[in-house]
Amino acid sequence: MFTNAAFLFFLLCVAIQLIFVLYFFIRIFTPPAKKYNYAQGEPVSVIICAKNEAENLRANLPAILAQRYTNDAGNTHFEVVVADDASTDDTKKVLNEMQKMYGNLVVVTIQADEERKLPGKKHAQARAVAAAKNDIFLMTDADCQPAGPLWLSLMVQPFKEGKEAVAGYGQYKTEPTLLNTFTRWETVHTFLQYSTYAKAGIPYMAVGRNLACTRAAYNKAIASRRWAKLPSGDDDLLIGAAGSKDNVAVVFHPSAFTTTSARPTWSSWARQKRRHLSTGKYYKFTVKTLLAKYGLSHAFVWLSFIVLLFTPLWGEALAIMMMRNVIYWLVWQRAACVLNEKKLIRFFPLFDFGWLMYNFAFLPYIIWKNKQQWT
Repeated sequence: MFTNAAFLFFLLCVAIQLIFVLYFFIRIFTPPAKKYNYAQGEPVSVIICAKNEAENLRANLPAILAQRYTNDAGNTHFEVVVADDASTDDTKKVLNEMQKMYGNLVVVTIQADEERKLPGKKHAQARAVAAAKNDIFLMTDADCQPAGPLWLSLMVQPFKEGKEAVAGYGQYKTEPTLLNTFTRWETVHTFLQYSTYAKAGIPYMAVGRNLACTRAAYNKAIASRRWAKLPSGDDDLLIGAAGSKDNVAVVFHPSAFTTTSARPTWSSWARQKRRHLSTGKYYKFTVKTLLAKYGLSHAFVWLSFIVLLFTPLWGEALAIMMMRNVIYWLVWQRAACVLNEKKLIRFFPLFDFGWLMYNFAFLPYIIWKNKQQWT
């Protein structure tokens, strides 16, 4: 009796997982509708918030300022607005030096005693946006390096088609550690989810280190009652407030990536994930329901499979689990290839099970109130 019930439950969970593949994840195989057009569009303001980021700005800002994005006359068609949020290191000095070399660098200095109406990073971001003279924003972080000189051009192309928000991919540098490998695996998995949901007309998140939007979309986001509740989470909250079925695009051209270093220790990684995941409770009900069904069915597939291995139906369970894993592996392989992470493909079975433990470990931070601060 128990064995049969467990097996039927296992089949149900596998069926739910396959529905997600057939409706959402299979969209990763859909090629871009058009070839990339490198012609320039509207002027752009790149927005960066910096707090004690002197070394990162020195290393990454020149590549951002050197983007190939000009108007018809051949003049630079973008600005870079950096909000220095009361830094106590050499951030001010680095920015002053770069302003002498780049005429399109705008620096907004925020004093430590300045009155703040928004928590954490959002205050610095609002100050940078207020100083920006253009109506298209491309947001990234001080520790991010664009993949090449066409990053800006590629990320803002969808605005020519009437899009209001564009989600890009934020890649992590490869390091020979288990933590780094799992971080990169989980980043690919996250991209697989939010990119295919967006293609299905259900956008729900992006990554703030590579996100573009119109001023109108940003204003709609900051007017939402949820905006001031968290010190971070501006990326997900923006998509949640301003995103719709037709106005969000996802760009996954390799030259449109940004790259940064992953957290070096498990404790720092855990703090980062707690901050990121805390925004989940503010997703729309439909999105939360879908994500919950996917996460729970994933967990119960593995848990019921393990139980069934100790029953007379272990052979049937093993065959079905192998079928499920092969299908997911093919989808995941496509995502890894699209994102230039082919070396991660062989880790799929191990980290697919690891994602089960990851979800159980961080579940409280999705439910409880976030108390993180931007430092």
